[in-house]
Amino acid sequence: MALVREVRGYTPEIGNDTWLAENATIIGNVKIGENCSIWYNAVLRGDVNAITIGNHTNIQDGVVIHTLYDGSKHPSQTHIGNFVSVGHNAVIHGAIIEDDCLIGMGATILDNAVVGTGCIVAANALVLSNQKLEPNSVYAGIPAKKVKDVTPEQREEIIKRTARDYRTYASWY
Repeated sequence: MALVREVRGYTPEIGNDTWLAENATIIGNVKIGENCSIWYNAVLRGDVNAITIGNHTNIQDGVVIHTLYDGSKHPSQTHIGNFVSVGHNAVIHGAIIEDDCLIGMGATILDNAVVGTGCIVAANALVLSNQKLEPNSVYAGIPAKKVKDVTPEQREEIIKRTARDYRTYASWY
């Protein structure tokens, strides 16, 4: 059974038909939508600020999601939209990821960054604090830079398909 723990008076809220791996950790001020999957060794640590995850979103193995405290100089919250796939071992720290995005394996997205709707962030990319990613674009590198536009076919075949596939994978458990 996943570790779901109240901290500072906040109890995580988990939406209907959301699957949690046995060793996923969800702490504090975390709200997860419906039809999501939170995979093995993922940590969603809402101890210092809010984390929200939309519907049909998957947080894959080893992902760490955290924020900056409201009392800090530049506080942050993490908000992840609908139909988002966050790849294995990614780190999301106080960023906004809009709907229909794919975050590649090992990518890091830092505080107060905004990943626009329909973006693909390549594996191991580094999205800097306060960086704003143009919607429907592919970003890669350290630091992440736009490398091309996402076509409608890529949006359907890469972004949407991955989100649907992870719903299927979760059904096997």
